[in-house]
Amino acid sequence: MATSTTAATAPAGSGREPMGSDVDARTRARAQKKREAEHLRTLTLGPGRKGRVAAYTVVAVLAALWALPMVWAVLSSFKSEADVSAAPLQLWPEGGWTADAYRNVLAAGDIPLWIWNSVLVSTLVTVITVIISALAAYAFSRQKFRGRRWLFVLTIAALMVPPQILIVPLFDQMIALRLSDTLLGVALPQVVMPLMVIVMKNFFDQIPVELEEAARLDGASDFRVFFSVVLPLSRSILTAVSIFVFISAWNNFLWPFIVTNSPEIMTIPVGLGTVKNAYGVQYASEMASAMIGALPLLIVFMLFQRHIIRGFATSGMGGQ
Repeated sequence: MATSTTAATAPAGSGREPMGSDVDARTRARAQKKREAEHLRTLTLGPGRKGRVAAYTVVAVLAALWALPMVWAVLSSFKSEADVSAAPLQLWPEGGWTADAYRNVLAAGDIPLWIWNSVLVSTLVTVITVIISALAAYAFSRQKFRGRRWLFVLTIAALMVPPQILIVPLFDQMIALRLSDTLLGVALPQVVMPLMVIVMKNFFDQIPVELEEAARLDGASDFRVFFSVVLPLSRSILTAVSIFVFISAWNNFLWPFIVTNSPEIMTIPVGLGTVKNAYGVQYASEMASAMIGALPLLIVFMLFQRHIIRGFATSGMGGQ
């Protein structure tokens, strides 16, 4: 159908085939993207080659300094305890590389169950947080009601409250609700994230109001406008917020450590902490525990890193 349309619009006698027009359009699009990338590099690094070389050198040095502890941790997890604690420090172990630290950690704890608990808790926290944050952010951005400004000020003020001072009242609430030492008790106190409300409000502020007004003229209600117009335009920020919340819930150690006692309820950070305590100070096992706990999160980040960058990069442009 598209081919016939293109053929009908092609100039007669030009000798150009429809498929060639499509190829030319893609070529022009790639050339335009290349010019925009070159323009962005010029604005960021300057027009001269020396400036770019200096900038890339500084970035490479900083990246190497940032990656060095992670590389050292990975290498240490494949050494024996004697080689890890040897003085002076050695990059290449005298006893050779070994995976004994990983075998010891996997044999000492119920790693699959702890990972499954972390997946359940992180998913539940992510779903509830995104739903609550999106509804609250849309109300702050579009709805007119009494006290809206003060409620938003309170939301911003909540960012200044250290989460540690909320541990005792939250723990009392979980005991009163009989949710202590349960996965629901681990998840529920983590769903309140004022920062996500503010980030999504700023995104909704950039969406043209005319789109919502056109939907209302067609008879759509507020909820229909929110779910059918606003949310489809907010896929990038929703994805970015979801991944950020999932990572925060996965890495949370303090609250799951306080509210859980049973090994079958522990999340992966708390469970690996008990393995470490059982082994005492054994650096290779601690590095192996850290790598096991970070591996699922690293996979999630690698799969969705483009969505994270795109979401936060377009958070101030209404998704454009």
